[in-house]
Amino acid sequence: MIVVDENLHDLRIMEAISTWYPGQVISVVTLRPGTVIKDEVIPTLLLQATQSTFVTTNVTDFWRKSEPHRAYCIITIALPKERARESPDLLRRLFCLPAFKTKASRMGKVIRLAPSRIEYYESDWRAQRLSWSD
Repeated sequence: MIVVDENLHDLRIMEAISTWYPGQVISVVTLRPGTVIKDEVIPTLLLQATQSTFVTTNVTDFWRKSEPHRAYCIITIALPKERARESPDLLRRLFCLPAFKTKASRMGKVIRLAPSRIEYYESDWRAQRLSWSD
C-alpha cells in the first residue's frame, strides 16, 4: 500500500501512481478521516496499515527526523510544490532499482528521493547514498 501525504493528495498524482503500482494507493486522510493529521502522528497511522510506504514532499519534517521502523517505509521526495506531478515518475524509477524493488526491501527505510540522487537510512541512522544508475 502506498499512502500519500496531504501535500500529494491530488487525484492526478494518485492515478498516475495507480497506473503502475499493483497495490492500493490512498491518501493519509483515509487512515483517519475527519481529523487534522499532524506529522508526528504519521508513524502511528502507518503501523495500522500493513507494510505501507508513506510518500511526501515534506522533506524537512521527515528526513533525518523520522525513526525507521520495520513495519513501514517513508519516502520523502525533494521537489518544490510546483513540480509535485513529477513524483509518480521518480517513485516508479525508485521502485525499479533492486534495493527498493520489493515491499520487503523498502520496509525499515527512510528515503530521500531527488531527481539527481537517492539517500536512505535504516535503524543505524547512517545515511547511504545511491545514484540512479545503481
